[in-house]
Amino acid sequence: MPQGQPTAVPKDGLTTRQRRNRPLLMVHTGEMKGKSTSAFGLALRGWNQGWDIGVFQFVKSAKWKVGEENAFKALGRLHDETGEGGAVEWHKMGEGWSWSRKAGSEEDHAANAREGWQEIARRLQAERHGLYVLDEFTYPLHWGWIDVDEVVDALVTRPGHQHVVITGRYAPQQLIDAADLVTEMTKVKHPMDAGQKGQRGIEW
Repeated sequence: MPQGQPTAVPKDGLTTRQRRNRPLLMVHTGEMKGKSTSAFGLALRGWNQGWDIGVFQFVKSAKWKVGEENAFKALGRLHDETGEGGAVEWHKMGEGWSWSRKAGSEEDHAANAREGWQEIARRLQAERHGLYVLDEFTYPLHWGWIDVDEVVDALVTRPGHQHVVITGRYAPQQLIDAADLVTEMTKVKHPMDAGQKGQRGIEW
């Protein structure tokens, strides 16, 4: 794809403008860090375009404050006060059902995850947001808490002009097959290999 130009033009009956502006389903997966960071960078671009941004975190504990959350909430307030950029909603899909598996049984966590997905499905049908960031959504799919085929069907048939980006390891093949853009983060080198723990501003 040299200089942002496609290598081939499909015979799909669409104009260049129509093809260029169609809504995308994007997946950031793989073992290396940077999946969520990349998605939030995309959301920042979308905010600047005036898109309504909806962020839904599926694994991080509801008590965990991440830098991106504070920044996007500030951007949401700026939009409310001045009209600049787009509206922002940030949702943590249940409290305590993180990778630490604290508070509650696996059945509780699964039920919370399904409830979170059902809310997103309702918003997709209502065309609520211009960009959805489903952060670490691949984990409840991987664990079998949410039906993958149901999710793929809802995403593929979503109405209107709604972009969706999904992050997390272990993206199921059905989701990869349905996506328009898939990025796999692979590790070449990481500070943890040298015994260094995560640090402020880099990991959170």
